[in-house]
Amino acid sequence: MHLYYTAIYPSPVGKLTLACDGANLVGLWIEGQKYFGSSLPQPMTPKSDLPVLVAAQNWLDRYFAGENPSVSELPLHPIGSAFRQEVWNILCQIPYGTVTTYGAIAKKIAQKMGRASMSGQAVGGAVGHNPISIIIPCHRVVGANGSLTGYAGGIDTKIKLLQLEGIDLSNLFRPQKGTAL
Repeated sequence: MHLYYTAIYPSPVGKLTLACDGANLVGLWIEGQKYFGSSLPQPMTPKSDLPVLVAAQNWLDRYFAGENPSVSELPLHPIGSAFRQEVWNILCQIPYGTVTTYGAIAKKIAQKMGRASMSGQAVGGAVGHNPISIIIPCHRVVGANGSLTGYAGGIDTKIKLLQLEGIDLSNLFRPQKGTAL
């Protein structure tokens, strides 16, 4: 049985809950986020002074100060299926200050799996269930038509994070209905 520990981080996009297994970061959720804590099978104990949680808070300090800390600086262990792990690995490769599409990720996954194609919806589901928001940058994924769709932390939060990174939002738009693909 694993024990999970948490720390609260006040951020410009709201209260963030960080979670770790003692050595690795396993979660980062924005207050009110869809699927909040859903990947963790055990209750969590507050313990903000663990080195991995301190490192994550320092990473977030730098990120919200407009710096570009590397995802590789932190020991990440998101909990999810092999397919979701593949998608989250691709998310980690999206450069700071840029966006990609669900379709582009689907093409990369299909190539890795030796398939002719992959469902954008399947990729969208994996992106939406990313348990380490912001650090694994799911906010950098948009619809092929430029829709700012599908962010479990909310579209307003997605917009704030993209603006923080200096992304030009002029070709992107808020979807009129829903937040699904």
